[in-house]
Amino acid sequence: MEYLESVQSFLQGALNTGLVNVGGTPVTLTALFKLLVMFMLLFYLAGKMRWFIANRLLAGTRMDLGARQAIGSILRYLVLIVGFVVILQTAGIDLTALNVLAGAAGIGLGFGLQNIVNNFISGLIIMFERPIKVGDRIVVGDVEGDVTHIGGRSTTVVTNDNISIIVPNSRFITEDVVNWSHNDRLVRFRVPVSVAYGTDCDKLETLLLEVADRNPDVLKQPPPAIRLMAFGDSGLQYELRIWSTTLIHRKGLLVSSLNTAIYRIFAKHGIVIPYPRHDVTILNNERSLSE
Repeated sequence: MEYLESVQSFLQGALNTGLVNVGGTPVTLTALFKLLVMFMLLFYLAGKMRWFIANRLLAGTRMDLGARQAIGSILRYLVLIVGFVVILQTAGIDLTALNVLAGAAGIGLGFGLQNIVNNFISGLIIMFERPIKVGDRIVVGDVEGDVTHIGGRSTTVVTNDNISIIVPNSRFITEDVVNWSHNDRLVRFRVPVSVAYGTDCDKLETLLLEVADRNPDVLKQPPPAIRLMAFGDSGLQYELRIWSTTLIHRKGLLVSSLNTAIYRIFAKHGIVIPYPRHDVTILNNERSLSE
């Protein structure tokens, strides 16, 4: 028993021994453990609050998912900041004693952490201005996909190959971003079509409109349109213009289905698709050779 009591007394002394003094308050192992538990609980509750606001509290409003998640994220950051201060004050740590540390941290933010701060501020700008939101189809640089998550430092974009690409938020502020669904999901696609010279133009337009009408992903309103774009070297360059709201994330599939239907209906009705051809004229100059 005496041995156990001595071990217990040693452990209590070790846990209650001040490691450092912050603002005149000794920081012990016990205090550090309590701070760690409270910070973990703070992050957990802040994350749950963000989910509750985005998926429950604001679910009945007219806000879309991106706006609800943006509001939830901003409130989460506010709760984390306030909770951080409250926890330190509750632990008896005087925050005025951290001025030197804050100054050093400011220098670090200005140099080593400038990219992180840049991405974080860019994330706040994205949440307030909302140039992109969750569910949008975007293209930034060589990245194309659907936005699935907007965080404080980066944004997750999922491509058609189901590959998640983590894009720093600063790229959405400093680079040109193509947002296919910024206002709505109504997008016009252009399908180039080339036919041989001598083709009946009225018949061609009728067949192309028939192809567009049969495709379930092509909208009736706004109606499809046919345009003669140029007189090419090998044939007439037409363009089938259609509107869609269902396959903006799979443009290749829509264009492929239209091209397949166009090829079949051209073959059925004898419409010739030209191929590059060059006429070569050989001039034969007769000369009398005498030596």
